[in-house]
Amino acid sequence: MKLLNKWVCSALVLFGGLLQAQELNMTVQVNAQNVAQPDQSIFKTLETSMQEFLNNTKWTDQKFKEEERINASLVFVVTSYDNDRFQGNFQVSVSRPVYNATYTTPIFNYKDNDIAFEYIEYAPLFYNANQYENNLISLITFYAYTILGLDGDTFSYQGGQEYHLEARNIVNLAQSNQGAKGWKPNDGLISRYRLNDDMLSDTYKEYRQVMYDYHLKGLDTFAKDPKAGKILLQKHIAKLEELNNRRPNSLLQRIFFDAKADEIVRVYSSGPTVDIRTLKNLLQKLAPNQSSKWRNIKV
Repeated sequence: MKLLNKWVCSALVLFGGLLQAQELNMTVQVNAQNVAQPDQSIFKTLETSMQEFLNNTKWTDQKFKEEERINASLVFVVTSYDNDRFQGNFQVSVSRPVYNATYTTPIFNYKDNDIAFEYIEYAPLFYNANQYENNLISLITFYAYTILGLDGDTFSYQGGQEYHLEARNIVNLAQSNQGAKGWKPNDGLISRYRLNDDMLSDTYKEYRQVMYDYHLKGLDTFAKDPKAGKILLQKHIAKLEELNNRRPNSLLQRIFFDAKADEIVRVYSSGPTVDIRTLKNLLQKLAPNQSSKWRNIKV
């Protein structure tokens, strides 16, 4: 009887653990259609390994329900493959549900062109927070924690701080690989180093403030009062003007509008009418590269 009870208790503990979902619901796609490689199986193996690693790793000490998992996608476009060495770009997209709606809103849509790593088929993937393992591990764990940080920032002001700090630790450790691009201060104006450093810098604090206000105080209020929601969104977007005056055309500002431009056009081109002439002028100032979209907003 004691043995049976012990087995039952162990099963309950195991089952209870299964009820606690991991944080990420990540779809990974490895696109190697432009690579002249007769045997394409290694690309599928890499795709599966990355997806299982991202979705099965417990990234935080928080308890996530299945429906609370963060929806994201990572597309790895392979431009070169030779002797287990891969080169290409990552395209990372993240979305978040809107309160009392079936709609999900994009919060991050980013392309990283400096992707290079070695991967041996069927090699297991392990993450050690205190040690640099290899560039593949650093790349995917960096984006895992950046995704967690961005998602957290939309639910409370700087709510993703601990995850952005974990991403910074990954950046610092990866700098030991002198041949890997994207981790160091001199790797250009668009890099993983720059993305993370700007995210944690007070110089760009309005970005994270707007990420919180736009989503929790703006989009999440639409079910209650769409017209008031539109007015609130306009107010929150306007907070980026201070950042633009201080650091025009910053990386984080471009990232915000890369994710949000289409959504802003949809929001203000349908539903209750509000006066958005000021907003259209502001949008043109903040994101002139999206001007063709801003022209589609009907006042």
